[in-house]
Amino acid sequence: MSRRMLTRVLGILALLLLCQDVHSQLQVGFYKESCSSVELIVKQEVKKALAKDTGLAAGLMRMHFHDCFIRGCDASNLLNSTPSNVAEKDSFANNPSLRGYEVIDKAKARLEAVCKGVVSCADIVAFAARDSIEMTGGLGYDVPAGRRDGTVSHASEIIGNMPPPTFDVNQLTQLFAKKGFTQKEMVTLSGGHTLGRSHCTSVRNRLYNFSGTSMQDPSLDPKYSAMLKKQCPQGRNDPFLVVPMTSTPNITDAGYYVDILAKRGLFKSDHTLLTSPATAKQVVRYATNPMQWKAEFAAVMVKMGQLEVLTGTAGEIRANCRVISNS
Repeated sequence: MSRRMLTRVLGILALLLLCQDVHSQLQVGFYKESCSSVELIVKQEVKKALAKDTGLAAGLMRMHFHDCFIRGCDASNLLNSTPSNVAEKDSFANNPSLRGYEVIDKAKARLEAVCKGVVSCADIVAFAARDSIEMTGGLGYDVPAGRRDGTVSHASEIIGNMPPPTFDVNQLTQLFAKKGFTQKEMVTLSGGHTLGRSHCTSVRNRLYNFSGTSMQDPSLDPKYSAMLKKQCPQGRNDPFLVVPMTSTPNITDAGYYVDILAKRGLFKSDHTLLTSPATAKQVVRYATNPMQWKAEFAAVMVKMGQLEVLTGTAGEIRANCRVISNS
C-alpha cells in the first residue's frame, strides 16, 4: 500500500470516533463498568459459530443491517411472531434468508449469567456484526454502545424500508437518503453483498423472465448467467436453493465491486451501480483500491449502527432476545 493510501485509510479510521451522533447517547466502552466482558463474550460466540459455519458471518452482518433499517437498531428483527402479529423475522425479506439467531441467543445467555439485565440484544447484534466483518478479512472498528431493545416488530414495515434486489440506482439513492445516507454511502454499504449467499428465488426472474420478457437480463455476463442457471434451474422452486453473492462469498473484500465491473453482479440492484456516472466511478475506485472500501465500509457501519436508536429509559433490556420482557 502506498504511503498516500495508508495516510488516507488512517484518516478515515480516525473519523470513526467522530461518527457518533451527539444526540444518540451511544458511547464506545459503554459497558466498561457495568459488564466489562461483553465484547469478549460476543466475540467468543461469533468465533465458535464461524468455525462451524463461515456463512454465518454474512447472516450476522445482515442481521444488523436489517435491524437498523426497520425502526432503527433496536433488535426488533429478533422478536418472535405471536398469534396476533407477524414479526419482522418472518417477513419475506428475512425468512428464510436471515441466519445467526442462535449465535445471539448463546451470547445473551452467557451475558445474563454474568451481567443480568445489563446488555441489550441490540448491542449484541452490533458487536456480532463487527466481529463477523473483522473475522472474515474486513477492518475492525469500535462500536459505540448503549442501545436499548424495542418492543414492537411488524413484518408489514419491511415494505418501503428495505431495498429489494430489483431496485435501480435512483430508487436505492432515495431509500438510503430516507435513512440519512448519501449516495456515496449507499454504494459503500452495498459492498456488504461481498459476503454470503442468496436464495435462487431472489434472482430467478433475472435469469428466466427479466422485465416480463421470458428471457435473461442482457446485462449479465453469459458465462456467469449459465453458471447461475445450473445452480438455479428453471421450474425448480425449492426455497432453500442458494447461490454465492460474489466470487469470494466468505471473505469481506472488494470483490463485490470487481464482480460488478465484470457484469457479475448478482442482483439488478448490484448491476445498477454502473448505470450512474457517479456510482460507476465509485465502483471502479473501490475495485482498484480495496483498502479504501474496507475503511469507508467500517465508518459507514458505525453510522448505520446509530439509526433511530433507543437509549436512556426508552425501550427495555430483554432477558430473552426473542420475546419482550413484559410479554
